Amino acid sequence: MLLDLAKRMALQADGRLLWKFAWNFGARSVLAGRKFRDRLLRGDYYPAFLFISVTTACNLKCQGCWVTVNGRPYTLDPEMLDRIIRQSKRRGNYFYGILGGEPLLYRGLWDVLAQHPDCYFQVFTNGTLLTDEVARTMRRLGNVTPLVSVEGTEATSDERRQGRQVYRHTLDGLDRCRRHRLITGVATSVCRSNFDDLVSDHFVRELVGRGVHYLWYYIYRPVGTNPKPELALDRRQVLAIRRFIVRARERWPIALVDAYWDAEGRAVCPAATGISCHINPWGDIEPCPPIQFAVENVRQNGDLFDTIRRSAFLEEFRRFAAVTTRGCILLERPDLLRDFLEKHGARDTTGRRTGFDELAAMRGSASHHVPGAEVPEAHWFYRFAKRHWYFGFGAYA
Repeated sequence: MLLDLAKRMALQADGRLLWKFAWNFGARSVLAGRKFRDRLLRGDYYPAFLFISVTTACNLKCQGCWVTVNGRPYTLDPEMLDRIIRQSKRRGNYFYGILGGEPLLYRGLWDVLAQHPDCYFQVFTNGTLLTDEVARTMRRLGNVTPLVSVEGTEATSDERRQGRQVYRHTLDGLDRCRRHRLITGVATSVCRSNFDDLVSDHFVRELVGRGVHYLWYYIYRPVGTNPKPELALDRRQVLAIRRFIVRARERWPIALVDAYWDAEGRAVCPAATGISCHINPWGDIEPCPPIQFAVENVRQNGDLFDTIRRSAFLEEFRRFAAVTTRGCILLERPDLLRDFLEKHGARDTTGRRTGFDELAAMRGSASHHVPGAEVPEAHWFYRFAKRHWYFGFGAYA
């Protein structure tokens, strides 16, 4: 299947974009992972990858979204975004996830990304604003991949995203990506209402037909102002996702991405391993995007590396999350998470001042930690990649 995927990409994607992907993302991400591991061995810490939310502005109001989209939107200064990238590059980091809100509403995005042709940027977008002009700009830059969110088929997607004809507009965006020969991904947050639609061969087949090159499955988290806890998955469904991903990797010419399991099928939390962290539009440094609490801010110290490296909060969070569960602490034990955050004086960084109350209202639900029912990787490449590039980094020793 990997050979078929390589053929698809060679025929469908622009050659210059393929080179940027192979070098800026592929080779440099491997090097970033090694430098991250070496820092840990020295007792030093700085994440290998950064996820940066550049704005709270969005044209949709999705169920389970942690972003505050009501009222005046907040944005990260383009100068600050540029500074974050420049300082991180000095530590060997060249891959960045750009989130929102909706990043395509962020003015100055392309100008900043154009200043870093040696980096690779994954732009998380709902796809409804992915016009020909936007796709043309991404192709011109060459170092950008759109990760388009699909939350179900037509009726389910409109309900999940609180909009009209969202699914059709998103598919139109994917068609424009194919027309402009972009390397394109799809992300989906799997919940009870879209499970049957998305965890299926039919869905993967359709994406392959639309020129999508990678598919990233997330587990739904009932957070934000419209959490919909009844949409949370149970243990049986989480296991079904894992089995489906492992099987689909051997059947379909598309890369199946997950951030939840290692090569042996054991749960992994990126926030616990510290391989990534999140910076919000106010500049607050958070353990991960849906955990909207922080102690440090990028503006309080001239050196971002020094700020993160010296953060007692981030260090203690990693230790706390790892000893509590190999899964998602937010899903499994929101009560313990709330106690930890209060004990360590973390600030509510939701922008709506209701973060602690929202945590208090949450009830524990299943996450990807399923001890005794692990499903190891079956495909040789994914086994190799996870054993060498994506694993626990000693967090669960």
